[in-house]
Amino acid sequence: MQNDSTATLLPEQTAERLRESAFTHLQRALRGSYRTRDFASAARLVATVAEIADELDHHPEVHLGWGRVAFELTSHDAGGVTDRDLGLAARIDAAAADAGATPVEAVLSLYELAIDAGDADAIRPFWRAVLDYEEVPSSDGGVELADPRRLGPRVWFQGMDVARTERNRLHMDVYVPAEHAEERLAATLEAGGTLVTDEFAPDWWVVADAEGNEACICTSSR
Repeated sequence: MQNDSTATLLPEQTAERLRESAFTHLQRALRGSYRTRDFASAARLVATVAEIADELDHHPEVHLGWGRVAFELTSHDAGGVTDRDLGLAARIDAAAADAGATPVEAVLSLYELAIDAGDADAIRPFWRAVLDYEEVPSSDGGVELADPRRLGPRVWFQGMDVARTERNRLHMDVYVPAEHAEERLAATLEAGGTLVTDEFAPDWWVVADAEGNEACICTSSR
């Protein structure tokens, strides 16, 4: 049986502890970004976080740029967010405050590319080669493609029994925190989009632009 430190947590279970945090729980990870005065101050914050991570023996993914740094926290052994990630997030928030870094307040969005496929196994090698990606297991037991450099979006394959030639075969999935999904949907419709279906809401809404190109606005339960 898992103990409390290794049990995976849902966003509704982490919301209260993240209320004043720079971190957002989305797609099985905590993700937080900060602005700093310059590159050197961002690098110093990363160095401080590295010491904290070594102390806790729990290490984040780090994205460092000029005047900005982002962290992604997840417990790979548990397959999602655990109490260890919440503890590390709190320590990072404190270190950022001490360094004069400010949280980035923009709504977090993550992106995946979905490809309709009658036979995913037949076309996956093409996309793996052209993107120079690698195969990784998906949460539903299938196979997806991921950028080994962790720069590009994941690619997954949507099975079809009958080809749908009347619509585009590739679409973007845009993941946002559940509390921002309807606001994102409203902005999309106001910008000229149309609602194709809300049959699967609040998990996802299918929308299309003026020429029928589709996207999905998605939330995450993990």
